[in-house]
Amino acid sequence: MSRVQNITVGPGDADQRLDRWLKRLFPHLGQGRIEKMCRKGELRVDGGRVKANTRLVTGQDVRIPPLPEPGEVQSRPKPGVSDKDAEMMKALVLYRDDHIIALNKPPGLPTQGGSKQTRHVDGLAESLTFGYDEKPRLVHRLDKDTSGVLLLARTRKIAGALTEAFRARETRKIYWAAVAGVPHPRMGTIKFGLVKAPGHGASGENEKMRAVHPRDVAHTEGAKHATTDYAVLSALGQRTAWVAMVPITGRTHQLRAHMAELGHPIIGDGKYGGSGQENLGDGWGAMLGGAVSRKLHLHARSISITHPVTGAKLTITAPLPEHMERTWEFVQWDPRDVPADPFEDVE
Repeated sequence: MSRVQNITVGPGDADQRLDRWLKRLFPHLGQGRIEKMCRKGELRVDGGRVKANTRLVTGQDVRIPPLPEPGEVQSRPKPGVSDKDAEMMKALVLYRDDHIIALNKPPGLPTQGGSKQTRHVDGLAESLTFGYDEKPRLVHRLDKDTSGVLLLARTRKIAGALTEAFRARETRKIYWAAVAGVPHPRMGTIKFGLVKAPGHGASGENEKMRAVHPRDVAHTEGAKHATTDYAVLSALGQRTAWVAMVPITGRTHQLRAHMAELGHPIIGDGKYGGSGQENLGDGWGAMLGGAVSRKLHLHARSISITHPVTGAKLTITAPLPEHMERTWEFVQWDPRDVPADPFEDVE
């Protein structure tokens, strides 16, 4: 066993997760052991207890308890990425240069792993090194059932730059959705705050977010301000609408919860648009005689960023997933008929 060590976080390690930082210093450490050290309070940052996913800051002091020598730990071998999955991931690439990779994430594929998820973008990114020593890093997330543009950074430095750009709201993300009914007015801003609803599992609300009136956010424990711009691009009578949305803030389930609060939940959103909810689309929303898929109709259509190296404006657009493409064809909506950014010329 080693002795207690105190290591200062260097500038090149800023904004890195504690567990990933440790694994680079001590490759023989398993994730389970790191999380156990956190739970027991043996692993500390500036004297305080931390979690494995805590982001480090330059100059922080990390206390590391005695660790077993490499030969004393039998770490489980990392499962490799199958040839089929590697081929699938490479087919998702929309854009690639020496610094950034952009994917068109399919619906149903989680961005990161969880207690019940073993196959996800972060793990499968091992197949996207394209000659680099390390896999590309995630800089933002999409919900499991949301499709569309997902950015990865090819180096730690670029990951830091892009992460800061997202935090500073220097990126522009436009989402497309099909919603139940037609929102009125046809363009507007939703400013309801969001708070995690109580309860988990089958008898609870299972990680659902609850909308809070803006005047009540400051007085509601755990609530955060949230803002979404929306615009109706086309409609089928009063039955369903094609909506573009820009999340000004980035809260959990923000677009889904905001549209449901308007009474126009996103089609296929069982969590926020169930049949018990009153809305113009009648529950699941605009099923149109069963011709529309029950999958979530929410797609990250485009991301615009300032390239962290060249300084040029970079806009990446993702085509619709198959189930949304079928809906668009059925309703006769054509992506070529709408502006890339419907909010661009609005004062």
